Amino acid sequence: MEAKLQRFSVPEFCWYNDFMKIGIIGLPNSGKTTVFNALTRGEAPTEAYSSGRMEVHTAVVHVPDERVDRLAAMYRPKKVTYATVQYTDIAGLARGMGEAGGLSGALLNEISQNDALLHVVRAFTDPNVLHPEGDVDPARDIQIMETELLLNDMTIITNRLERIASRLGKGGDPKERQALAEEKALLERLLAALEEEIPVREVELSPEEEKFLRGFALLSQKPLLILLNIDDDADERVAEEYQDIVKGEHVAVAALRGKLEAELAQMEPEEAREFLAEFDIPEPGLSRIIRLSYKLLRVHSFFTVGEDEVRAWTIPVGATAVEAAAAIHTDLARGFIRAEVVRFEDLMDAGSMAEARKRGTLRLEGKDYVVQDGDIVHIRFAL
Repeated sequence: MEAKLQRFSVPEFCWYNDFMKIGIIGLPNSGKTTVFNALTRGEAPTEAYSSGRMEVHTAVVHVPDERVDRLAAMYRPKKVTYATVQYTDIAGLARGMGEAGGLSGALLNEISQNDALLHVVRAFTDPNVLHPEGDVDPARDIQIMETELLLNDMTIITNRLERIASRLGKGGDPKERQALAEEKALLERLLAALEEEIPVREVELSPEEEKFLRGFALLSQKPLLILLNIDDDADERVAEEYQDIVKGEHVAVAALRGKLEAELAQMEPEEAREFLAEFDIPEPGLSRIIRLSYKLLRVHSFFTVGEDEVRAWTIPVGATAVEAAAAIHTDLARGFIRAEVVRFEDLMDAGSMAEARKRGTLRLEGKDYVVQDGDIVHIRFAL
């Protein structure tokens, strides 16, 4: 069967949560925990061997955003709240797990509850840290992990199809049989794609089908960031060599000097700036990785401002004003009247909200207005 590749809509991001969740996965001794520490300023222990246990480290970090800093300087609020990202370092993955009946329940649960996956791939050399495959080969390791995710999803779908076949063979209510037949057709379509080594994220799905599949914990449905963990003196442009190994709208490849960035994350701000300049690094890796994550998940930020608080909110690209109101509080969406909106750049040019109103750059928008990245939004509502 020839599988069909088309543009699709991403699995719906839970924009009503306080943060997006990114699960860090990888083969043993790939430096996952080092990357986790680099991204979170964490101090999780790293060892030059795999314990074989399922270990999980979690941290929530602020999303660096100069716009929040500038808005805070303008309003001098009592509280400043940045958008946040939760990173979870999940140990326990290895070659063959997808074939051996799929991932264990606990491991699958830890991975599946994330909005996207960050696959750390070893590209550094260290004779003291053994590679489970015997040598360093990023292309091979990328393919190993992709295969494990595909096999895991095939196991889940095959098991469900067997249960559907059993239930359909017993007769039953016509409506139930119709629902099972529709589910069977969808799962057979996904299984055919997986057998062609096409992940679920690359299969065209309707919004209803995507919603239905959320309960299946299909790992190849999630956006994927492949992160090469390179040596301190390596060129991050090496990532360009691996762009075509796993293709797709929601796959990206980047490189990070994991050990160096982990050291940087433990420094004081002034020392960190000097360190960045010495190694000619334009910005900490966290900022770049978060931008890539936002792009993969198709989310962006809008802001609310005032004397009490300046705050960044994360919503999907394409979200409307009433959906942005719901991200703040469901009552605002329920009683939505209008949204006062001004672009960040226009507010900075005006110098104040009053001047922006005078210039006409502060405008009223209805509930169907599509909120843009950097919009400052104030919701008018009535309970």
